[in-house]
Amino acid sequence: MKIAENTVVGLTYELKVSKEADEIESAPFSVEIRDTEDPFYFLFGASDLPEKFEALLLGKVQGEDFSFVIPVAEAYGEIDEDLIVNLPKSQFSGENGFNPEMLEEGNFLPLMDEDGYPMQAKILKDLGEEILLDFNHPLVGFDLHFDGNIQEVREATKDELAHGHVHGAHGAHEEE
Repeated sequence: MKIAENTVVGLTYELKVSKEADEIESAPFSVEIRDTEDPFYFLFGASDLPEKFEALLLGKVQGEDFSFVIPVAEAYGEIDEDLIVNLPKSQFSGENGFNPEMLEEGNFLPLMDEDGYPMQAKILKDLGEEILLDFNHPLVGFDLHFDGNIQEVREATKDELAHGHVHGAHGAHEEE
């Protein structure tokens, strides 16, 4: 079966990222590995992945290897300065479910937007009364280098199509 709209795809891959600065490309470094123990499953056409990622997988079949680079413009774009904000530290109190360790520089804070959707912000700096947060996607500003293998391609169930995502982390390998 080929990867197409409304199929569920299971992948293993290594994602490396690189950044271009002043015409110098940094050496790609690995940021995520999904192996056969923990393949990545998604509903084709309804993932939160860059469109280019899905476009490059379209028509591939189970067992096929893939290797491609998605340039920053077609990945998560450049850093949006408007998404870097100071917020009062008082918003991240124990009553709101936060603890001091969570507020260390470099950590990602699990947050919700106004509509209750999960989002995350990286803590750039502790400014005493305030913290400087970056709401940009963690892979913003990077070229994405994917090397992987198509582990599984199957029809999505009616339920998956209705909800727009894959049920069970392991798709067809779920224990009944």
